[in-house]
Amino acid sequence: MKNEKPRSKIAQLRNKTGITQLELSRIVGVTETTIANWEKGRSGIEWIEKLIKLCQALDCQLEDLIDYDLSQEPAEKEEKKASFSKLRQVYKTNKLSGKKNIKYKT
Repeated sequence: MKNEKPRSKIAQLRNKTGITQLELSRIVGVTETTIANWEKGRSGIEWIEKLIKLCQALDCQLEDLIDYDLSQEPAEKEEKKASFSKLRQVYKTNKLSGKKNIKYKT
């Protein structure tokens, strides 16, 4: 059996959350093109795969790999975190009400 190249599930997860590539790029702090490349498996997938293997080897979660103190975050990261929280809230509210094609305004 031949090893298949890993496929990105980013687009599937992004669509499930109801956000655009542009919105996701702003939350993550990368360009929209980077998100598109990740979704199409053109770049980034090999690093994700390595991080998964690293976490498996160390029996940890991704967040455990770095000392991440939220109180030391710059204001810009706090804004992105708040935006993502708002996106999740809008998604959950609309999911419960059965609405589709969520529009999110910043």
